[in-house]
Amino acid sequence: MPRAPDFWGVPGPLSTLLAPLGALYGLGATLRRATSRPWRAPVPVVCVGNLVVGGGGKTPVALALAEFLIDRDRLPHFLTRGYGGREAGPLRVDTSRHGAAEVGDEALLLARVAPTWVARDRAAGARAAIAAGADILVMDDGFQNGALVHDVALLVVDGSYGFGNGRVMPAGPLREPLEPGIARADAMIVVGEDSTGVSRWAARRLTVFGARTAPAAGAKDIAGERVFAFAGIARPEKFYRTLRSMGCTVVGTRDFPDHHPFTDAEIAAICADADDADAIAVTTEKDHVRLPPGVRAAIRALPVTLTWAEADTPDRLLAKVLDDG
Repeated sequence: MPRAPDFWGVPGPLSTLLAPLGALYGLGATLRRATSRPWRAPVPVVCVGNLVVGGGGKTPVALALAEFLIDRDRLPHFLTRGYGGREAGPLRVDTSRHGAAEVGDEALLLARVAPTWVARDRAAGARAAIAAGADILVMDDGFQNGALVHDVALLVVDGSYGFGNGRVMPAGPLREPLEPGIARADAMIVVGEDSTGVSRWAARRLTVFGARTAPAAGAKDIAGERVFAFAGIARPEKFYRTLRSMGCTVVGTRDFPDHHPFTDAEIAAICADADDADAIAVTTEKDHVRLPPGVRAAIRALPVTLTWAEADTPDRLLAKVLDDG
């Protein structure tokens, strides 16, 4: 997926010119929802989605919620489209057998925590997961997908980006018109410092929670090092800021499109640049699972974890579907 154009971030003449196309795209999204016949699963469905194209922190939030559910003796299974992979599913991800080319990078990260199903047909994936023992489903993305009834619908927003210029693709980053999307959500989670004021705006419409991502315990061996950083994510500058906040000296960076399938030649060039600068090559966990297997050992991955602004946030987010007997 190519990186979002800069004009998606702020209103301007080009976004105004493209606004009629955005209106048509938004109308199509509305019609698809109006004509869908979602299936109500016999177990709760928690959807972790967003309204904009690109990363907002959905996967870290989904992982944190699944870990919370596991601690509560629930049996969550993840359900995801498997973006970037060729498998249509339903397919249960096996990290010892599947790679990003088959199931996508996000599915591989999710499968480290709980059983994960790739399914472009979300209802079929839900049935497969339930047959395999799931007592609650956590969808990573799928807010715009009408195949399943969402018992809890959560929107995740990057506090540094918000909703961009507030317009629908291709005029802006929105997947659908803003107000109808907000109206379908039960709550919003703003990840990171809210430099756009999105929390204040959204708090008049729904409950807003805060969270942040930070280096996990396994990142200690990277802190303070000279690093050459590269990433193929929606907003790589966040990754580079995180490294600098750890005391790293970032001697160079290289950006790739979101979900980019790295080649041996690209990684060899990055390693050569890192060696020339007497630095270590570092990327994100999401990027690391897309590296060719033969070169993964040469690249460090920065593990991150999600921390809630208030410790009881998962209880409040999932109150509708938790049954403590």
